[in-house]
Amino acid sequence: MAYTEKKRWPFLGLPWTFTKYTVSEEIITVNAGFLKRVENDCYMYKIVDVRLETSLLERIFGLGTVHCFSSDVTDPDLRIMHIKNAKEIKDYILRQSEAERLHRRTLNTQSLDGNPELGSIDSCDIS
Repeated sequence: MAYTEKKRWPFLGLPWTFTKYTVSEEIITVNAGFLKRVENDCYMYKIVDVRLETSLLERIFGLGTVHCFSSDVTDPDLRIMHIKNAKEIKDYILRQSEAERLHRRTLNTQSLDGNPELGSIDSCDIS
């Protein structure tokens, strides 16, 4: 299952922008721009958390913005802005990111004491 949505104007929900989002089982791709095209990809297994935001104007026109918080270096807060079916897409990304982490056997750890340096493997000297 894959979703393809276009970024829309929050007013009237018209797709008059040049940004296209593709959410597939393994990757999220954002294609943006008219004269200068920029393509940004984020693997599903890198997504740690997902948040849905809907402003009053977005709710009136049936739109929403999905924030994907990831460990991706180029875009740690990947925003899928002003799209239709935002709740459905958010739920799909949440389920699929967990499935991809299990499939790739990827472990995501968090530091509970607020000091990321102490819990990091890079800071340990393993001899």
